[in-house]
Amino acid sequence: MKRKLYIGLMVFFTVAFLPSCNDSSFLDTKPINEYSELDVFTDIALAETFINTIYRESLGFPFNYLRLSGTTDEAFYGGFANFFNFNKSLVTPDGLAEWWDGAIGIGWGAQHTQHLTWDPLFAAVRKTNIFLVKTENSPAEDRAWNRLKGEAHFLRAYTYHLLISLYGGVPLIDKPFERINEDHQLPRNTYEECINFIVQDLEEAVALLPLPAELSADQIGRATKGAALALRARILLFAASDLHNPERNGVLTSGYAHPELLGYTTAKTQERWVLARDAAKNLMDLGYYDLYLKDPSPTDSIADNMAKYFYSMTSTTEDILLQYFPKKAQDDYTPGLRVAPNGYNGHGANNPLPELVDDYEMKDGSKFDWSNPIHKANPYVNRDARFYATILYEGADWLQRPDNTKSEDPFNKIQVGSVFKSNGTTRQKGGLDTEYGSTNQSNAGKTGYYLRKAIDPTVDFEYEVQTVPFRHIRYAEVLMNYAEACIELGDDLEARRCINLIRKRAGQPELSSSITGEKLKQAYRHERRIEFAFEEFRHWDVRRWMIADEITHQMKRMDIKYLTDENVTRYLRPDGTTWSAPVYTVINNSLDVRIWDDKMYFFPIMRDEMNRNENLVQNPGY
Repeated sequence: MKRKLYIGLMVFFTVAFLPSCNDSSFLDTKPINEYSELDVFTDIALAETFINTIYRESLGFPFNYLRLSGTTDEAFYGGFANFFNFNKSLVTPDGLAEWWDGAIGIGWGAQHTQHLTWDPLFAAVRKTNIFLVKTENSPAEDRAWNRLKGEAHFLRAYTYHLLISLYGGVPLIDKPFERINEDHQLPRNTYEECINFIVQDLEEAVALLPLPAELSADQIGRATKGAALALRARILLFAASDLHNPERNGVLTSGYAHPELLGYTTAKTQERWVLARDAAKNLMDLGYYDLYLKDPSPTDSIADNMAKYFYSMTSTTEDILLQYFPKKAQDDYTPGLRVAPNGYNGHGANNPLPELVDDYEMKDGSKFDWSNPIHKANPYVNRDARFYATILYEGADWLQRPDNTKSEDPFNKIQVGSVFKSNGTTRQKGGLDTEYGSTNQSNAGKTGYYLRKAIDPTVDFEYEVQTVPFRHIRYAEVLMNYAEACIELGDDLEARRCINLIRKRAGQPELSSSITGEKLKQAYRHERRIEFAFEEFRHWDVRRWMIADEITHQMKRMDIKYLTDENVTRYLRPDGTTWSAPVYTVINNSLDVRIWDDKMYFFPIMRDEMNRNENLVQNPGY
């Protein structure tokens, strides 16, 4: 009986495959604690388990401590080494700084960024190649085998997409090597060759995979025809972007002898945007997917709708690819614990930056502005509903405090400020969720904000594993990808239509028809930033748009003070009110100084890999 796909939930077994072994009797044996190669690739249940292991290796651990949000203007990563060196571009062929360097001891907390490197990703490619070769002769009309082969093509495409996003063109390998320790001297394929290979994989996946409606309830989370179409649209969008466009990426390719490894070398920009647009439209035309709760009623709490969506275990018509994390797979894997405030005994990592918070519009669609006295007096009132679904801010109502802090805060409000004497320098009482609180000070956030998105409030995250799925692909992305391609092709009307579908669902007013051209492009990029905050888009977007230098600088933090001459022993008055009106000041975060180097648009190939393969060419700047 098939189980619902919880990616990473697997029976640990040894697959005894040695393709170059000359002793055929070896494969005829069946050890008590092992399965033979013949078993695995002729038994549908074992073959499915083999594929399940590739899902985790391809998709990674996006709810871990180190998240891609900490590499952009979304978040400050407050744990371990704080991404200090990575965000200062101190990356070399000998080390990727805090992205992954076991020598500095960040270990398991960096599982997600660790998997986004050369060796782990190529290990996943190898597994898909083994599966596809070993199942070539499976029954051609068997839908179950075809589905698994379609998933293997999808996962290989997904993994190669990550590889080329990190490194540019990489060696294309579609067969397992004959010997595990063979010295392979494969050159890097061009970026264009890699894109063509990936698209071909996805076309094969589309032909083999079922539609979502054809999956049983216990197959939620497996790749479908829709997932393959959506991934193709994403990849073609990335390929058409500035980073890979010879008319736009000169700052990186100038003087570099191998620009074909970083992008296209022919100026067929419009053709590539047409491919990206049409790929997104192909998915839209399936007619299966739609936005979740796309038409909110006047009485709906849109913020609650959006918050619940991101911790829902249920697959909706918006969901195209989910990744589940069951309790049996990893007992400490809980998004809530890792980002929650220290006053809730959370670990306080990945704190939203003021740079992101300030980008959330007002409810009427106007820009939030600290120089506006009304905004400054009440900065967290009348904002875009997605702000409340994503950000925990000073005074926000949240969960009941745990036993060790509930007596200090019976009102269950986020406390990220401090009460001072009227001189503004004598601190009387720090908020529970700051380094001046009464507990877990080392886990306090460093920006004045915490993350709410994807935290399930029904789970006691301090003691229970939170199994909320990560939404890798959802229909909102497809709409936005389509809109971006339309903007690049001059179809502003169609682009605004799709952007306004997203804004309507969020309760925001439509973009005006007067917003066209470059203004529309900037409005689109703003909308994408807000809609997909903390969903692993920003890291790739600022690179493919080549705007990383614009968003990399001395980052900010929010400082909040309450001033009073009364003698204070509690953060709030007995009735839950504050001791004075808050004084909000956005100041430099001395812990978060960032420096951008254009070499960081691509990773270096590590020195040991270069030494093993003399045909590899290094990326510029390394």
